[in-house]
Amino acid sequence: MIAAGAAAVVYAADTVTPPASGPGAQAPADSKEADVLKTCKVPPPARGGGGRGPARGPASAGASAAPKDYTVTEIPGVIAAGQKWTVVFEATGNNADGIIGTKDGGLLIAQNTNSDVIKLDKNGKATVAYPGLNTSGAVSMNAKGELFVNNRGLNASIEELAPKRKVFANKYNDDSFDCIGGVLNDLTAAKNGGVYFTFGGLFYADPTGKVTKQGENLRTNGIILSRDEKTLYVTNGNTVAALDVQPDGSLTNQREFAKLEGGGNGDGTTIDSEGRLYVTTSAPGVQVIAADGKYLGMIPTPRDVISAAFSGKDKKTLYVVGWDAANLHDYVMSIPMLSQGFKGRAK
Repeated sequence: MIAAGAAAVVYAADTVTPPASGPGAQAPADSKEADVLKTCKVPPPARGGGGRGPARGPASAGASAAPKDYTVTEIPGVIAAGQKWTVVFEATGNNADGIIGTKDGGLLIAQNTNSDVIKLDKNGKATVAYPGLNTSGAVSMNAKGELFVNNRGLNASIEELAPKRKVFANKYNDDSFDCIGGVLNDLTAAKNGGVYFTFGGLFYADPTGKVTKQGENLRTNGIILSRDEKTLYVTNGNTVAALDVQPDGSLTNQREFAKLEGGGNGDGTTIDSEGRLYVTTSAPGVQVIAADGKYLGMIPTPRDVISAAFSGKDKKTLYVVGWDAANLHDYVMSIPMLSQGFKGRAK
């Protein structure tokens, strides 16, 4: 855990502006996307699909670069009143997203623009753990230690990083993932070897990499499995949907699990040892939802936040990724918690 007041680590190799094509450019912003889409048997729908994508660039310019004032109030059993966020890492460009905790109390951080996954250790030292990716957007590790990343660049894919580095899934109905349209967003890895992911809608890649679409009329973003992996939670605009996981990994019984407060849409999601959900929203802050769907309160943040995970000593520190749209700058921030992250998985 990084002590309060510790100096933030700035990653020296960060890149500010994504290239026009290739790794570092998200698929919808890639100058060569049109050529790939010509090969689609089923063309993608009109542009959409969520994700930070191009909205993190000049389209968001003009947003305030200064952090906002905030006051943390008590949420019983979750966080004490008066706690403060500490910046533990920062990087220029779209270079922090899709975080998960590591066993030593650090983090793995996906970097879109640099196309790396970096490791931030418990002392705040940043090193490249997995280089040479294709616009990496988020990472997830299942209970068996299998690590996956979603690649948001053209010829999008889910890639297995450990124990063996290989393409896990990149086809849907025999088409390229790019034919789905939008941005490959977030993922959560299941103990059966499959991966659930968001790509405008909700999808499941089974342990062989075969992809099927799940759910109906979902505007998805953040995604997380319950502690027992019998329920999948996914953000759906300003609500959180729940679906039941079947023995074959498919999902049924879609229903509204919770409504987010304050007008913000849901983004990154994590879970604690008591089954509470933590959802980053554009409010801005982290909304806390009990295991029964009851809204418990908001942990306000000084910046807009898009990803969340527990890590640190005894997994009692909450980490989020905040960003400054005006200056294309990312901040990983931490705050001490009363609650404890779920220890059965990395996130």
